[in-house]
Amino acid sequence: MNVTNQLHPTPEQAMAFFTGGDDGPMCMVNLLKFREKATYPDGSEPDLTGREAYLRYAAGVGACLAAVGGKVRFSGAVTGLLLGEVEELWDMVAIAEYPSRLAMMTMVQSPEYQTIAKHRDAGLAGQLNICTRATP
Repeated sequence: MNVTNQLHPTPEQAMAFFTGGDDGPMCMVNLLKFREKATYPDGSEPDLTGREAYLRYAAGVGACLAAVGGKVRFSGAVTGLLLGEVEELWDMVAIAEYPSRLAMMTMVQSPEYQTIAKHRDAGLAGQLNICTRATP
């Protein structure tokens, strides 16, 4: 199994995801890997860790989720691995609930989200996003 953390989906991945036919409620599981030091394009905040930058994003994303009918379901530090094997553990897991893919797309395109996204980008080395749905 090959695991590749990414910061953003490719245009093809985004198109396939947001135009997918199943548009009911979903939870996005985010496996997060932080940069050692935050990296802002303008060079600001050179002493900030990646985790600290990401937590600035996390402080505002709840309101963005709520604006589209979503919510943060869980957020916590990864403390170990019981089963399986990976080369390197992620640093944090966050689970966000969305009423639909359209709601998620609306959120990430909103001016409020765009304002805080710089902290996400500065703090993350990469992540995996896993879309899940409740089984009936």
